Amino acid sequence: MDKMLLDSLICSFRNLGRKKFRSILTISGISIGVASVVLIGSIGAIGKETINKELSSLGLGSLTISTDSKFTDIKMTEEDLESLREAGPVKEAVPIVVQYTNVKMRGLIANTVVWGVDDTEDQVISLEQKYGRMINKNDIASGSDVCVVDYNTAQVFYKRDNIVGKKLELMLGGQYVTLEIVGVAASGGNILQTMVGDMIPSFIYVPYTTVQRYMGDNTFSQIAVTLKDKEHIESDSEYLTAFMNRKYNIERGFKTDNISKQKDTLNNMLNIITMVLSSIAAVSLVVAGLGIMTIMIVSVNERTKEIGIKKSIGATKGIIMTEFLIEAFTISLIGSIIGVGTGMGLVWAGCMFLSIPMTIDFQMMIVSIVMSVAIGVIFGVYPATLAAKLRPVDAFRTE
Repeated sequence: MDKMLLDSLICSFRNLGRKKFRSILTISGISIGVASVVLIGSIGAIGKETINKELSSLGLGSLTISTDSKFTDIKMTEEDLESLREAGPVKEAVPIVVQYTNVKMRGLIANTVVWGVDDTEDQVISLEQKYGRMINKNDIASGSDVCVVDYNTAQVFYKRDNIVGKKLELMLGGQYVTLEIVGVAASGGNILQTMVGDMIPSFIYVPYTTVQRYMGDNTFSQIAVTLKDKEHIESDSEYLTAFMNRKYNIERGFKTDNISKQKDTLNNMLNIITMVLSSIAAVSLVVAGLGIMTIMIVSVNERTKEIGIKKSIGATKGIIMTEFLIEAFTISLIGSIIGVGTGMGLVWAGCMFLSIPMTIDFQMMIVSIVMSVAIGVIFGVYPATLAAKLRPVDAFRTE
């Protein structure tokens, strides 16, 4: 019996080599399906991780505090900023001053986001100094006409990273103002800029007091706070809302937004999108499974006489069925391994092109292979059953 089973294994592999072109086409169908699932799943995982890092760097504060325009027309000021810095749960508080405007250098004009920054380490956007210096206390105190640019801005205008000492013109308060570039930094938005190009404008960082001076407005629309204990975000959020309401002796006028919750919401959306796209890609595996069943039915018809001879010399239904199932298993396994390799190769190439770190999800790879092999075997059951039920006397009648 063991000898017969071993012969069936050998025969199965031999049969795959008989019709090489047909076997290659069938394996290719499986490979394309698996590669699609791996590619889409990897894009979702890498995109989620990359965006999470970006959101972490674009929003270091655990909470943002702002006035609720439905209940009050109060504007937050420097006094409110200092009050929040002294509040019990608060580790650091920084103003959010943002302007979407134009920047002019070397006769070229581009869209930009101007961030009014403080001199503290915990900014709304994390900054990593590359050249020159960062905004300091003296710049804040005097409202200096200086700025820090991200290296994408430097590349756009000068085709190099270090442009410390150069000057630029920013549209602030309806007029162009000249600022000196004192530093170049890598910022939290750089990866997004690399990924989507012109859709994300360049970032320029200016002392928030300078932005206020040119805009003629010394108020803040929002203040971001970093909490001492991030385990109590909900209770601290309520405390800070009540703290600001008491300060102005009003019942309801301030609100807080939990940045972490916004990130969780985005993550859930990314998971749903990835799942839907992966399900669509998995349909190609079912199509490939149908291809396996079709090819194997043709193979049964072609090998009718061979099956009859084997059964006449003692091969059981189980042995015949096993032989065909091994063929289906082998085709699916080879196709899925090639598909995983192809999918990961495409992912690697994309990550290298976009300069983002590659994430390998081994669990997804294993699930893709198992799912592919399972589909192949399931669709191979019917042809295997047809072969196993074939009677020797009917097989010998077939020309």
